[in-house]
Amino acid sequence: MNKPDKNEEIPLMKPFLPPIEDIQAYLVRIWESRQLTNTGSIQTEFEKALCDYLGVKHICLFANGTLALMIALKALNLKGEIITTPFTSVATAQAIYWNSLKPVFADINELDFNIHPDEIEHAITPATCAILPVHVFGNPCQVEVLEKLAQKHNLKLIYDAAHCFGVKTGSESILNFGALSVLSLHATKVFNSIEGGAVICHDEFTKKTIDALKNTGLDTNHELAGYGMNAKMNEVQASFGLSNLPYVDKVIALRKIASLKYRQLLKEIRGLKLMKEPDFVRLNYTYFPVIVDPEKFGASRDELSVHLRKNNIVTRNYFHPLVTDYPEFKIYKTRDLPVARKIADNVLCLPLFHDIKEEEIVRIVKVISSVNRNF
Repeated sequence: MNKPDKNEEIPLMKPFLPPIEDIQAYLVRIWESRQLTNTGSIQTEFEKALCDYLGVKHICLFANGTLALMIALKALNLKGEIITTPFTSVATAQAIYWNSLKPVFADINELDFNIHPDEIEHAITPATCAILPVHVFGNPCQVEVLEKLAQKHNLKLIYDAAHCFGVKTGSESILNFGALSVLSLHATKVFNSIEGGAVICHDEFTKKTIDALKNTGLDTNHELAGYGMNAKMNEVQASFGLSNLPYVDKVIALRKIASLKYRQLLKEIRGLKLMKEPDFVRLNYTYFPVIVDPEKFGASRDELSVHLRKNNIVTRNYFHPLVTDYPEFKIYKTRDLPVARKIADNVLCLPLFHDIKEEEIVRIVKVISSVNRNF
């Protein structure tokens, strides 16, 4: 095997693509049936395969994860305030806004970057209708604690599980917690259907409601079941997802090997903190974030990022800025968010993908070490 050129760019991520002949078989079916969308046989097959793989009862497929989250909130007929995290994609807050709900931002936990249950409780008001935690970087929230908190205050609990394909706590899918969980199947995720999203629910009535809402509100009898939108997944996306599914366990295993290599090599570098991996959890290794302590490391996160880019290594300050840094959502900030601010200002995601080579990881760490020594 040829070693990579030291000047060759190492991207932040690479989508996994199934063998082209795998998807061709599905495309032949599409050409024969001429059904491109509107819940065709391939999408139906994809839903069943995902339920079996993920260990969930019901799944509703969408064109993308943002639409899935928007419809999930709509399906619960919520009114008032939703408590969520500022350390997430802006899409989380956008879904709240587009449902005419008010986002309320609570601070996060420094160990796992997830929303802190105590901060949620402090943010609850008579107007609070739901809690929308995010399993950040696929690392599960404190689901049992949040469940008790939601029950105590009679609140709906919906999880933004965009990063959580295949993640389990114990033997249970993390997607089975809360009233609803929402997945992203975007190309940047561990498992993808090019674009795509999904809502996981626990009963057939809720599935029928969500399926109607994503079909402009029309149910299977073509009666209007509510104010919906066109958010359906098409047959090509479903074909791509079905073609990818047989390879996802191998993809996760390869990402785990890469993550362990990073941890082995980075542990000797002063001033870098790694996200705590919880016990009894099957992770999917969707990202590899590090937290830079400028005083101990000797350089800031931004200085490190620039130096890596000069060496053809692509990184991302993810999640930065905070959602509450955008003017459109800053107006909803009602309290200080010191932990989220600290993490957002110092987090850096390193390259991680299924076929990253050990030599590339070694090269990345050497560049990081040179910054650590020279700044």
